[in-house]
Amino acid sequence: MPTTTRQWLLNGHPRGRGIQDGDFKLVETELADPGDGEMLLKTHYLGFDPAQKGWMENIADYVAPMNIGDVMRGSGICEVVESNNGKFAEGEMVFGTTGWREYLVTDGEGLTRVETELSPTAVLSVLGTTGLTAYCGLFKVGKPVAGDTVLVSGAAGATGSVVGQLAKIAGCRAVGIAGGPEKCKWLVEEAGYDAAIDYKAGGVKEQIKEHCPRGVDVIYDNVGGTILNDMLGRIATGARVVICGGISRYETGQLPAGPENYFNLVFRRASMAGFIVLDWAGEFPAIRKRLEGFVKDGRLTYQEDIQHGFENAPDTLQRLFSGQNRGKQMLKL
Repeated sequence: MPTTTRQWLLNGHPRGRGIQDGDFKLVETELADPGDGEMLLKTHYLGFDPAQKGWMENIADYVAPMNIGDVMRGSGICEVVESNNGKFAEGEMVFGTTGWREYLVTDGEGLTRVETELSPTAVLSVLGTTGLTAYCGLFKVGKPVAGDTVLVSGAAGATGSVVGQLAKIAGCRAVGIAGGPEKCKWLVEEAGYDAAIDYKAGGVKEQIKEHCPRGVDVIYDNVGGTILNDMLGRIATGARVVICGGISRYETGQLPAGPENYFNLVFRRASMAGFIVLDWAGEFPAIRKRLEGFVKDGRLTYQEDIQHGFENAPDTLQRLFSGQNRGKQMLKL
């Protein structure tokens, strides 16, 4: 059994700037033997989300703040190497918030057994926070009905790509906004979007008007900033605007400014609401089964971008903010 483990610690708060190498510190620490009710886990995969930068900045106030010297917070898939825990047996795979570490001793609180007929990595992607966020944001907040036009920003991301496909399953027209012709092509040809808007090509307002001639019934926003402004300009009467994320703010390190044309919500008698997916945690097992069913019957596809090597964890997180990732960003240890 291992007696030490490597782990990444938070070494800087990247407020007002991008993530830098000095924001993390790789250390080796002693590993205690699992006590009564505890187990030793070996991490096989780590999952990465844009929200992690907010945690590093202490801006995300729905989770406990991170202090310098804390183990970097993140999700993982682990193997139970040794168990004094009656819930999980040796050899089983579990997932949940594990932090950036190769081995850990835990009582298993908050961890879930990996139970899927898909690849085990699916529990961090389409069946994990990514898929759950897409599902809850769209159906619990956006409340689409057949025939609606659903417009998604950050549509080629791990969450956005699932949103559009779920909208299609619900009988809606799905239009996605993404960066670059390659991502837009994937949205239409693989993810089944009806149309894709390349924001890097400019003229986003005009492109939205072209592809959403009757207006937008549901906005699912992962970006914020000027993209949200452009989307709000085309909402239909009674539209629902779902605020999931604001990845544009990570370029400035500050919370995004309020939308300039928010008063269109009044003109169109529309609503705008944010959400935290944890509010529906009690429904996660049922939602996971539904999502897995969509994948197995061919109605839902997903991408996983898997990098390699524990020492590359900081660079892997940075891929989310440079547009390099294709689908759910993960790291195989």
